Amino acid sequence: MTDLRELLVAEPGKVRLAEIDPRSTPGLKSNKRDAKDWSRAEVARITAKLGSYQEPLYAAAKKGAPDRILLLLQAMDCGGKDGTVRSVLTGSNPAGVKVVSFGPPTEEERAHDFLWRVERALPPPGYLGVFNRSHYEDVLVVRVHELVPPETWQERYEQINAFEAAQVASGLTVVKVMLHISKEEQAARLLARLADPTKFWKYNPGDLAERARWDDYQVAYEDAINRCSTPQAPWYVVPADRKWYRNWAVANLLLAAFEKVDPQYPVPDFDVAAERAKLAATI
Repeated sequence: MTDLRELLVAEPGKVRLAEIDPRSTPGLKSNKRDAKDWSRAEVARITAKLGSYQEPLYAAAKKGAPDRILLLLQAMDCGGKDGTVRSVLTGSNPAGVKVVSFGPPTEEERAHDFLWRVERALPPPGYLGVFNRSHYEDVLVVRVHELVPPETWQERYEQINAFEAAQVASGLTVVKVMLHISKEEQAARLLARLADPTKFWKYNPGDLAERARWDDYQVAYEDAINRCSTPQAPWYVVPADRKWYRNWAVANLLLAAFEKVDPQYPVPDFDVAAERAKLAATI
């Protein structure tokens, strides 16, 4: 099968979201029978494998290895970021995962450069990090709502590229994913929240104001993806109307990142046989 990364990667300057079908299933036949059950089983298999990489990643870091992995998720409201996180982290040890959600910056954060809070939230060596939203909000929400002058957010693309390149050079592997949903699917998910009392808490009347800016956000997303999909930190656009496909695709992208890092248990810095003999003498 073609590497899924090749099918989903965003080529700089060439992404047009309107040309990417949010219900498509790159790498799979869209008419796959029992798709949801198949995906559930596949994702369980993949996440178990992801979990098996965690311990050697952590163990290697204890001996000085710099490797760490970051899954960065961006999406329109109702895009499925929370559901994706729940799905792909099922087999992971929570002790080795650092999940961070980015909301409006605090007063302290506003007193610093926009990347300050992001750098502080990065996973340490040996950890898997997840960003639910990210520094890209500073060229998305900030742009759409005109919170800073255009020249300010326009400069941020290169600042982001330089920041990510430096982090990758220091041992970070970043998997940047835009969960691409349709405006129709967003409406259906908002209506579903209003139909279920257990989901009322997830609904925000402000979501409708953001929805009214849909076209502006699509343009902002296209620019961010086209200008910040780099060889060191490429963007992947995952069609996300079909939740079963979304989960399978993101799990595969994350697995590919772990396989590229290929963490190994460190070689012991002591004589195992000698230590075994000393321990036996105490029994």
